[in-house]
Amino acid sequence: MSSSPSTDESGESGALLGPADVRDLATRLGVRPTKQRGQNFVIDANTVRRIVRTAGVRPDDVVVEVGPGLGSLTLALLEAADRVTAVEIDDVLAAALPDTIAARLPGRADRFALVHTDAMHVTELPGPAPTALVANLPYNVAVPVLLHMLDTFPSIERTLVMVQAEVADRLAADPGSKVYGVPSVKANWYAEVKRAGAIGRNVFWPAPNVDSGLVSLVRREKPVETTATKAEVFAVVDAAFAQRRKTLRAALAGWAGSAAAAEAALVAAGVSPQARGESLTVHQFAAIAEQKGAAQ
Repeated sequence: MSSSPSTDESGESGALLGPADVRDLATRLGVRPTKQRGQNFVIDANTVRRIVRTAGVRPDDVVVEVGPGLGSLTLALLEAADRVTAVEIDDVLAAALPDTIAARLPGRADRFALVHTDAMHVTELPGPAPTALVANLPYNVAVPVLLHMLDTFPSIERTLVMVQAEVADRLAADPGSKVYGVPSVKANWYAEVKRAGAIGRNVFWPAPNVDSGLVSLVRREKPVETTATKAEVFAVVDAAFAQRRKTLRAALAGWAGSAAAAEAALVAAGVSPQARGESLTVHQFAAIAEQKGAAQ
């Protein structure tokens, strides 16, 4: 089942999907977006062009996309990148996408690959290693999927994801912010993170009840310097924010074995025992994790 190129709003024939194309394709596939999978399909060609432009997709990029849906963003990525691999969990959408690509971008179809599975289970991708992640992430699993992809594919240098605006704020928050938390610190472990724009509700079908935002992540040239492992650092982060209103001396008592041991680890790391997790950088969390031995 395919969807042929149509005339876009500018009157020019293009490969990208417009509102009528998306609804027609969905109708023929019998697809209704589901809240369970956080599906909201982009129906505006200018928006996907903007995402590709903001992502800085280059002609030599190997892009991985999670949750391609009906292919709105996929087509725009294929026009700009060397190749695109899409990861889709939905049976119907996964089956239809290759046909849509072949019909609308036949000259680029050989540069497209589909992985039909849950993104959280992806451990390898076909073809060359991905250099960029660009996706309209399903909002209900956006953070775990993002962190999983960054962790599993260290070759991903640049990431641009569209997520719920509230999640975008959390990911890009600086220490001291009210919304700074676990996603902020863990994303910073991998990359420099910043907000990269807002997306209106009317570019989606169905229109979501929340605003959306773009988040840019550029992988750190040098990883966080620490003798602690990522798992050890993340354990401290999780403990600190599990009781975010408590001081670190109290919040890390379980992690360290006792409040006194937590205080000793904090002092050794150069962090005030009276501080709270929301004030610490990822480097400070790493310094605390290094003191695990001293805390026991």
